[in-house]
Amino acid sequence: MWNDTRALNLVAGLCVACAAGLAAYGAVWRMLQLDAFAVRRIDVVGEVAHLTREQVEAVAFGHLRGNFFTMDLESARDAFEKLPWVRRVEVRRCWPDRIEFVVEEHRALARWGSTALVNEYGEVFEGASNAALPTFEGPDGSAQEVVQRYLDFGPMLAAIGRRIEHIRLSPRRAWQLELDDGTVLELGRQDVERRLALFVAEYERTVARLDAAGARIDLRHANGFSVRTKPDKRNGNRA
Repeated sequence: MWNDTRALNLVAGLCVACAAGLAAYGAVWRMLQLDAFAVRRIDVVGEVAHLTREQVEAVAFGHLRGNFFTMDLESARDAFEKLPWVRRVEVRRCWPDRIEFVVEEHRALARWGSTALVNEYGEVFEGASNAALPTFEGPDGSAQEVVQRYLDFGPMLAAIGRRIEHIRLSPRRAWQLELDDGTVLELGRQDVERRLALFVAEYERTVARLDAAGARIDLRHANGFSVRTKPDKRNGNRA
């Protein structure tokens, strides 16, 4: 090999190329560490109502190390998305010295049981709210279905001036609604929209005349519904 001029030239060329590459890499690395590329501003944009300055600073100081080019933005994004009210985050490098977090917060549609909240997409999340919200209950994994039923039933009941305060889906897939006047509607497992539509259609000439606030109304009958009022009011009426 030592007598092969072409092979020696090839090896020498490769050595020179490697040395040049390492030198270039070192030069670029040193350049990237310069203060000229320091991040001087971090912005959080979006409709943010629950994210506090302290939370933003905790994420920034805990995960944004390095400069404009070397910061691990994915780690910071993941940390932001673990905050209770944050649904989704997009991270952007904005030349020359700014990092921007575009934050989408959860919008609470209801309480999920007694320990969590749920948004309009049926996503359950941890969070605290003092707002007057309805309460949803259902088996694990049913939040999206419960939200959809709420969105379907709400306009139907609004036509008679009522709104849902509590909606339950039992483990046997039976639906129960509690309205704002305390009335409880038992919808059962089948034909729930048809049953509720019948109740709405007959409400004014039946239930509305009974002063049945707080009553329990069973909509599971084939051609009507039964009304059971509280003990201090008139007894079982049938419509």
